[in-house]
Amino acid sequence: MSTATAAPRISVGEWVQRRVGIGMGQLPASLLKRLVTVPVNADGEQMAPEIAVLMSAVAKAPDFSDLSPAEARATELKDAGIYGERPLPMRQVEELELPGGLAATRYRAGTSANGLVVFFHGGGFVLGSRAAYEGPVRLLAQQTGMDILSVEYRLAPENPYPAPHDDALVAWEYALAHVGRWGIPLDRIVVAGDSAGGNVAAALAQTLRASERKPALQVLIYPVTDLAGSRPSNEEFADSPALTAKQIAWFLDQYLPPAVDRTDPRVSPLLAADLTGLPPTLVTVAGFDPLRDDGLAYADRLTESGVPTQLIREPGLVHGYLSLTALSTTSREAVERIASAIVRAIV
Repeated sequence: MSTATAAPRISVGEWVQRRVGIGMGQLPASLLKRLVTVPVNADGEQMAPEIAVLMSAVAKAPDFSDLSPAEARATELKDAGIYGERPLPMRQVEELELPGGLAATRYRAGTSANGLVVFFHGGGFVLGSRAAYEGPVRLLAQQTGMDILSVEYRLAPENPYPAPHDDALVAWEYALAHVGRWGIPLDRIVVAGDSAGGNVAAALAQTLRASERKPALQVLIYPVTDLAGSRPSNEEFADSPALTAKQIAWFLDQYLPPAVDRTDPRVSPLLAADLTGLPPTLVTVAGFDPLRDDGLAYADRLTESGVPTQLIREPGLVHGYLSLTALSTTSREAVERIASAIVRAIV
């Protein structure tokens, strides 16, 4: 059995930072607005005050794109300990080794599960891990009542494109082969991911479109869907502390070899010639996210192609809000909306 990398213990100073952050997030919005300037985007949407406070702190922190990938991953794990949801207790946590040495963890919150979510974490194809996403994944398991299969797909630059997509297909086939022993019907398997993981999930759904066993639902949480072009939100939020244009460029330089065609649908799912026949889809976007328009454009194309599509806009949030639920009530409520939408779609 494989073992997930554990999040490092945080120092006393970091623990204090976390407690202060949680306390700030619980202050009345009227008071928070006196402490920080709350941004308003071009659509007139206002950032959630506790997110504005958090972003002002993040803006002063070192930029992970100035680090090596290994150093950036260590920083991300530490940040998960400071800002992330504390892992909820689960009825069952099973460490799994998939074909080819791929690792995954299955989480079950209750005595049984009403479906399975095959989940691909974010991190720009360079960062992210089961350990860094332990809190969000357990929260989704609790809120949906479904098993979550959290996949440790290979990362760049050690394993550039198309490694994550190859691993996603391995994980899907493993899920199909094992859901029976987990007591879950074959027709109740969902693929999901946030950011880069949303790209992986979207590309997997396209790969499986003609399959007899395609996903019952795809859940794309602030996904990146077009790595070949640029949209207004890329420019408007180029300096967002949550995800800057510089950081996006850092990710892509390591993920995509120079010869790769960025218009290939496995790189840019939005650019696929035909989106008909894809599974029902849930897309969520954040109002202050450079990738917001990627999600909106994909939701529009899916709808135009006759794919049942639900779009959830979170006007006050930023990229990565799935990992900010401990410090932001607005973020936690957004994750609860995702879970509720999944449950409704799989009934």
